Amino acid sequence: MAISIKKITLWRRDLDNRPGAMARVLEPLARSGADLQVCMGYRVPGQESRAVVELAPVTGSKAVKAARDAGLSAASGIPTLLVTGDNRAGLGHDLARAIAGAGINMAFLMALVVGKRHSSVIGFETEADAKAAARLIKKASAAPKKKAARKKARRKK
Repeated sequence: MAISIKKITLWRRDLDNRPGAMARVLEPLARSGADLQVCMGYRVPGQESRAVVELAPVTGSKAVKAARDAGLSAASGIPTLLVTGDNRAGLGHDLARAIAGAGINMAFLMALVVGKRHSSVIGFETEADAKAAARLIKKASAAPKKKAARKKARRKK
């Protein structure tokens, strides 16, 4: 299974939880031509009048200026990985089990499948945890192919 793992920087803004807040944050980025891969907006638990917008990537001088003009900063401080690749049944469990088995705690996880493609944004407590998790994710995502190949080889004997 082809999988891509990239370290990303989430740009973040805290704001009032009001209709149109997300559109106002995204407008300068859209005008700048920024091509976002991740955009999350959510209400702050226990503070229903507050919300957070996080997005990535913000690259290039026009996009960086637009992000700053929209009140975003690259100071989320959470080491984050963007994982994309082919989906398969049980993939999320395999990745979560591999990360947990190494004693690594996830700060957050957002995952989805569109068609046959899987995407996850995973935050970690430390850079070291993110780096170790990247190796584990790569290995865990490839594991079923190896198991299937071994089973097929055994059947041929």
